[in-house]
Amino acid sequence: MANAADIGKQVVRRTPEVAGGMLRSVVDFAIYGNDAFPGAKVVGARALQSRGDREAAIDNVVTQHISLASAQGFLTSVGGLITLPIGLPANIAGMAAVGVRMVAAIAHLRGYDVEDPRVRAAITLALLGDDQVRKLIEAGKLPTSPLAVATAPTFDPRLEREISERVMASMGSRLGGKHLAVIVLRRIPLVGGGVGAAVDGWLTYGLASYVKREFVARHQLTR
Repeated sequence: MANAADIGKQVVRRTPEVAGGMLRSVVDFAIYGNDAFPGAKVVGARALQSRGDREAAIDNVVTQHISLASAQGFLTSVGGLITLPIGLPANIAGMAAVGVRMVAAIAHLRGYDVEDPRVRAAITLALLGDDQVRKLIEAGKLPTSPLAVATAPTFDPRLEREISERVMASMGSRLGGKHLAVIVLRRIPLVGGGVGAAVDGWLTYGLASYVKREFVARHQLTR
């Protein structure tokens, strides 16, 4: 299985359809993992064993992934303009892998089956964040929220493809803007790397807050 960095090197040059397919590969990687990057269920189980309480385990997962996002954000932002053609696609894949694994681990700890294609589509959709999801729903470009996608009676492959394409386009635009801001506002490469780390950490914190609100504990839905 390809790792996230390998997939990311080609993302920016691809059509939305191909980029969406690459994101689905990143989702596979983040959920199932490998020896160096354990999957979402393993991460969730370890956090639960360490903390003994599901909500405390979720907080632990979030803290871990904020640190990871900041670290990979720093590494892919250092170097300024010279490294932008390589750093940007790697950063997209890195943020996607870290974000998906965090969201999937939270969903798993809240009782969702992260191998269910509906839940996987919902996890991907959640990467857009609260504001973007709301705007797309209000504009009629998306039908519903991540929670509704996760608990839908049937899986809609066309919706899943549309979600993947929109998420990848959004991440490319958002992280591209971040890299350009680093270059313009922080001419010194190492300082730029620090800005990249802070931005990626903050984006991950905001995503975690949204996901914790959106993926309510599964048992609460049956009351």
